[in-house]
Amino acid sequence: ARMSAMLDRPELPAVFDGVKLAAVAAVLYVIVRCLNLKSPTAPPELVFQDSALARFLLKSCPLLTKEYIPPLIWGKSGHIQTALYGKMGRVRSPHPYGHRKYLTMPDGATATFDLFEPQSEHCIGEDVTMVICPGIANHSEKQYIRTFVDYAQRNGYRCAVLNHLGALPTIELTSPRMFTYGCTWEFGAMVNYIKKTYPQTQLVVVGFSLGGNIVCKYLGESQANQERVLCCVSVCQGYSALRAQETFMQWDQCRRFYNFLMADNMKKIILSHRQVLFGDNMKKPQSLSDADLSRLYTATSLMQIDDNVMRKFHGYNSLKEYYEEESCLHYLHKIYVPLLLVNAADDPLVHESLLSIPRALSEKRENVMHVLPLHGGHLGFFEGSVLFPEPLTWMDKLVVQYANAICQWEKTKSHCSDTEQAVSGQE
Repeated sequence: ARMSAMLDRPELPAVFDGVKLAAVAAVLYVIVRCLNLKSPTAPPELVFQDSALARFLLKSCPLLTKEYIPPLIWGKSGHIQTALYGKMGRVRSPHPYGHRKYLTMPDGATATFDLFEPQSEHCIGEDVTMVICPGIANHSEKQYIRTFVDYAQRNGYRCAVLNHLGALPTIELTSPRMFTYGCTWEFGAMVNYIKKTYPQTQLVVVGFSLGGNIVCKYLGESQANQERVLCCVSVCQGYSALRAQETFMQWDQCRRFYNFLMADNMKKIILSHRQVLFGDNMKKPQSLSDADLSRLYTATSLMQIDDNVMRKFHGYNSLKEYYEEESCLHYLHKIYVPLLLVNAADDPLVHESLLSIPRALSEKRENVMHVLPLHGGHLGFFEGSVLFPEPLTWMDKLVVQYANAICQWEKTKSHCSDTEQAVSGQE
């Protein structure tokens, strides 16, 4: 009887197999969802006005109309692209050789930038310099900057890369102030140095993330800042800190977690300069106190750091005033040179609501184009077949391709006007 009861009992191994199969299916489902494996690849979404310039760019920049294909396994996850950029920067990053320049600012601060000479002749045979502003707390020694500079040099560009004030661990602050979200003083000093030292050179302005805000604000601040500028490219910026701050406190897309990590990094940089910023220094802002230092220790978001420390370098009365004044939002419509605004649809740091700003501008202004690939994360844009990314990214290639196209466009225009003048002279 006991034997027949054992035989009637369902087989346990079959039950286990079913559970295992369900677990594997669940894991696969999560992987497919997390890695967005079902997401299609497509050409970037473009917003622009139909004009002779736009038509020329579409013809001259294949990357604008071609599919951007990220690495197959993980490249469709904006989080992995962002994490890889944040942790590694780039793969097999080159070491371009440059000279560090030091500029004394009116308030005693020492601005530094690195200068890299071109390694080949430019495609139009002219002298062209890329003036580059990196992302938050970044500098010329970061791998993504080194990779981009090396590629630009090989395409005939001289490159000048700003080192954000206080970002280089080897350079001490010489005044009680460090870089902020929208201060253009150091970038402006670097550009003026380049214009003075190379009177024949023309400029291509490039900004990454926070650097995109700084370069756009700089150009819009005055018409004189746009002299000898061929074009401007901004990659992965958020356009309005005021509108972004609310989204940066949300857990959607893990933005609150990224906010915490970036705040932690900023804290370390500020505290590495605490003697100059918080020590007994007659020149330090009156409003920077020991209470601010203790609040800095407990800060868990960039907004808290901006409110307690950063806004006080420039004497803003509130965080709202600081974000309002320091964002490029109010300066974008004053830029008249060709302007390329690049974002990624899956950038976890830039909320989709902020993309209405570049879209609206591109619909109104003939000099502006907004480029939005489906993938790329925040400054990732890695390319590669299955698992391993290529050293060069889609972003590196697009910026250089766009700059080349604008250089050719300007040369064609000046050639046409020279011909017209010659013809009218003969008449």
